[in-house]
Amino acid sequence: MIRSNFTAAAFAALSLTLTASEANAGCLDAPDPCEIPSGVYHIELPEGAADEPLPVVVFLHGYGSHGGNTIGNRKLVQPILDRGYAMIAPSGLPRRNGRGSSWVFHPDQEQRRDELVFINAVLDDATKMGIDRNRVLLAGFSEGAFMTTYLACRAPDAFSAYAPLAGGFWRPHPETCAGPVKLFQTHGWSDGTVPLEGRPLAGGKYLQGDIFQTLQIWRDANSCDQMRADERRTGGDYWVRKWTHCAPDSALEFAMHPGGHVLPHGWPDMALDWFESLPADAATTPGN
Repeated sequence: MIRSNFTAAAFAALSLTLTASEANAGCLDAPDPCEIPSGVYHIELPEGAADEPLPVVVFLHGYGSHGGNTIGNRKLVQPILDRGYAMIAPSGLPRRNGRGSSWVFHPDQEQRRDELVFINAVLDDATKMGIDRNRVLLAGFSEGAFMTTYLACRAPDAFSAYAPLAGGFWRPHPETCAGPVKLFQTHGWSDGTVPLEGRPLAGGKYLQGDIFQTLQIWRDANSCDQMRADERRTGGDYWVRKWTHCAPDSALEFAMHPGGHVLPHGWPDMALDWFESLPADAATTPGN
């Protein structure tokens, strides 16, 4: 049950899933997901034996979905595997009405599970499958992006870097976030489900946040000395803004595409290009 000031009705209008394009994979070759005491996750490794532990993308699904849908989305997963990364797709907690699962991301939700503890437990368990606990990009779509954003705010050093896609904070925005943080934000200009400016839900009782205000929060966390981006570039379907006059152990970029509430073309490679551009020591963070 979610507390009365942030109820499940806030999500009723959201359709926040990445649809699987193939049959779901499970726990490596097993059809069922990997199980740990606090939940389940799916994992897939790139082909070929690795001489050293593999870097990993942990991708959090959207509202009402689950990790099986994420791992089955080949447009998302295959480019990541082709780059030599392991792909981990945890599942949120089952919704009480039995329809899919969701993340406990908002401070006003009943804290049925500490998601930071859960994701770290997933990574600890997956080390036996050859993943590198110290090279982790935490990403997510929509509600998974909300979860990614709040975890980045709470514990920026818990993972090597963060990449929320189509999601940010909810109002009221956090007054401050811990920092510095290494974060790559992506959003669609035409997103009507999670608009750039946010939107009211449940007759105005609940309010999505503003992505531009979210970026200001990250600039503050990273001690950036100016509001405007230091670098601006275009490439393909993306307009990218980058802030560099910031704390040494930080990174902040914002990519916008013309589409809506979707996984945009080329996003996995773009996110990994950014991740791999970070200084070597910045992409290595002790697991917590």
